[in-house]
Amino acid sequence: MGELTIGFVGLGNMGWPMAANLHAAGFPLVVRDADADRQLAFAGAHPGAVAADEPGAFAVADMVITMLPDGTVVADALLNWGIAAALAPGALVIEMSSADPADTRGTGADLAARGVRMVDAPVSGGVPRAVTGELSLMVGGDDADVASAQPVLRVLGDPARQFRTGALGTGHAMKALNNVVAAATTCVTAEALVVGRRFGLDPQTMVDVINASTGRSFVSEIFGSEVLTGRYGTGFALGLLAKDVRIALSVAAAAGVDVPAITLTEERWAVALRDLGPAADQSQAHQSWWADKLSEQ
Repeated sequence: MGELTIGFVGLGNMGWPMAANLHAAGFPLVVRDADADRQLAFAGAHPGAVAADEPGAFAVADMVITMLPDGTVVADALLNWGIAAALAPGALVIEMSSADPADTRGTGADLAARGVRMVDAPVSGGVPRAVTGELSLMVGGDDADVASAQPVLRVLGDPARQFRTGALGTGHAMKALNNVVAAATTCVTAEALVVGRRFGLDPQTMVDVINASTGRSFVSEIFGSEVLTGRYGTGFALGLLAKDVRIALSVAAAAGVDVPAITLTEERWAVALRDLGPAADQSQAHQSWWADKLSEQ
C-alpha cells in the first residue's frame, strides 16, 4: 500500500486515529493541523510522517484527506491556504468531514477547475471505530474517483459498512440526515426519562426496559453508558451534532420538504448549544432542556 502518498488535514479526536491507521498500513503521510504542536506531535509519534508547515509539502500527495469541523474550514485549507494549488493534476481529495453538501459541491467545482478530483466520504461510528478502523462510510462522487479512493477507505472503514450514496455531496447529505435522526431520538429519549423520573420510575430501569424493547437504539445505549453514569464521554462535541442538525434542515429546504420534526429538533439543539457551548459532549444536551438530574454523579 506504500505506493500512494497521503496528505491528512485535521488531527482532532477522529483525525488522529484515522491518520494513525493509515500510517500503520504503510502509507507515507503528510499531515496538517491548525495546531502546529499537534501536527509535530503526530509526526514525532509516527516515524516517517511529515508535518506540513507550508502548502508545498502536499506536492508529493496522491490523495488528500480532510477531516475538519465544516465545509468552510475545508475550503479555507484547500483553496485559501493553498493545498489544492500544490497538488498535481489528477490528485484526489477525500472529504471526510461533516459538511453542507452545497459547500462540498462548490469546493469540488473549484478543485475541478484546477484538475483535482474530489469525493465526499463522511463517517459514522465515533472515536472507538476510528481507532479500530471500522467506521461506517457514506461515499459520494464519480464512480472512477470512488474506485481510486478504495485503498484508503478500506483502511479507515469497515467495507461492509461502506455505502455508495450517489454523486458528490450525497455522502454529506446522508451523514446529516443520519445524525438528525440520532439528535431527534436524543430529544425524545431524554423527555421520556424526565417524565418517568417525575412519575416515580427509576431512570436505570427505564433504560434497561427501552434497551430490551422496541424503543432501543444507539442513542438509548448511550444514555445507559454515558448519561446515567455521568461519564458524558462519547467523544463527539455538542457543537458538531448541532451543526449536523442545521445541515439536515438546509438539505430539507433545498429538497423542498416540510420537516416539522427536524425543525423542532434543530430548535432544541440550538438551545443546548447556547446553554452548554460547542465543546460540551453531545450526551450532555439534556442538561440544557431540564434541571432534572439523570445521573447519580
